[in-house]
Amino acid sequence: MFGYSEEQIAAFGLSFGVGGFMLYMLFIIGQLAWESKAGRFGTFVLFLGLAFGMVGFAAKFVIQWLIAK
Repeated sequence: MFGYSEEQIAAFGLSFGVGGFMLYMLFIIGQLAWESKAGRFGTFVLFLGLAFGMVGFAAKFVIQWLIAK
């Protein structure tokens, strides 16, 4: 499609699409902390608990990049 292979489209969607979705999820967590008046520690706990899985996803790209070098 448009001169791109299926692999290139999938790689683009996985990196930028999921990355954009992760940023949107961070916005949602911040909005949740704001509306619940969680305070500093509560906001930290919300981000730690709800966003911890994103760290592994981001680390996967860094590790792949380091191995490919």
